[in-house]
Amino acid sequence: MAKLIGYILALIGILAILLSFNLSKFSFLASLNKTYVLIAGIALAILGIAFSMGKGKRQAEEEVPIYHGKKIVGYRKAK
Repeated sequence: MAKLIGYILALIGILAILLSFNLSKFSFLASLNKTYVLIAGIALAILGIAFSMGKGKRQAEEEVPIYHGKKIVGYRKAK
C-alpha cells in the first residue's frame, strides 16, 4: 500500500513540476507563484520516491539452518 501511495505522490509531484512552467496558460492558476509550485512539486516527487522505495513495515527475517550432526535438517527464522 505504501508503494502505491508513493507512486501517486511521485506522479502528482512530476505533474506539479511540469505545471509550474505553464501556469500562465491556465487562468485559474495564474495567481500562484511559479517558484512555490515548483518547490512543492519537487518535494512531492522526492517524498513519493522515498515511499515507493521503502521496505515497508516488515522486513524479511533471515533464515538460519538447523543442524542434526553435520546434516542440515531445516531452517528457522532468526529474530
